[in-house]
Amino acid sequence: METILFSLPGNEELTALMAKQMNAEVGRAILRKFPDGESYTRILSKVEGKCVVLVCTLHEPDEKLLPLYFLSHTAKALGAKCTCLVAPYLAYMRQDTIFQEGEGVSAAFFGKLVSGFADSMVTVDPHLHRITSLGKVYTIPNKVIPAADNISKWITEHIKDPVLIGPDSESEQWVSEVAKNAGAPFTVLQKIRHGDRDVEVSVPEIDTYRDATPILVDDIISTARTMIETVGHLKNAGMKPPVCIGVHAVFSGNAYGDLLAAGVGNVVTCNTIPHPSNAIDLSGILASEVQKMMHHL
Repeated sequence: METILFSLPGNEELTALMAKQMNAEVGRAILRKFPDGESYTRILSKVEGKCVVLVCTLHEPDEKLLPLYFLSHTAKALGAKCTCLVAPYLAYMRQDTIFQEGEGVSAAFFGKLVSGFADSMVTVDPHLHRITSLGKVYTIPNKVIPAADNISKWITEHIKDPVLIGPDSESEQWVSEVAKNAGAPFTVLQKIRHGDRDVEVSVPEIDTYRDATPILVDDIISTARTMIETVGHLKNAGMKPPVCIGVHAVFSGNAYGDLLAAGVGNVVTCNTIPHPSNAIDLSGILASEVQKMMHHL
């Protein structure tokens, strides 16, 4: 099936990389606002009989949803065979249950909304917690791509003598997987509570890793508070400035500047959300998975 990719504003670089690897056309469309604030959509490329891939990371999603919705439905109205949403970062996954009376489960509502205009979806490491799979809230075929292999590859190619550090026991499963693929050791910070407000944090086997480059890995870097706190613990332990790696560069407020100021060696993220820290390119695996998805539709 012939495929054509459309980039929503801000996603042009990733779309171009994917199109090159898929040997596919990048479509032309006009997306703008009327003076009254309503959205205008016009597709200039031929989409009849084609699979239309909409590339749009859903960081800060509210302004992006209507253009996506209109673009998908316009493509189908013009004869597109199907539409596939590539959302490297998927929003509205944290409100996955009712925490307080009067709330709704936004993750489920959002899943219903997206499933209503896209025929399939590909995303990277969504925040799955109480919802154990996207199929619980998305009724369309979907593929979750893990970034761990690409992160491990980047560590292998760029860091000499790495040791991966988990900030707590909850991170051990994620950190150990990245470490295993990179052929690197890992350790998890130990917390010893001496009293209600007196907690000692130590690096196990510190002498073994003192000359290694610490690597902190997390799926989403939002406020960066956990990473900044961990950087402080490593500094106190006498370790080298760490490299901080995140899948999704959310960086709310001044988080990026605060993390750099904490004394890190480098901050590196995947290109799921456009950001100056993007150094790990996932376009290859995204392109491959979209092609597999198209084959099965």
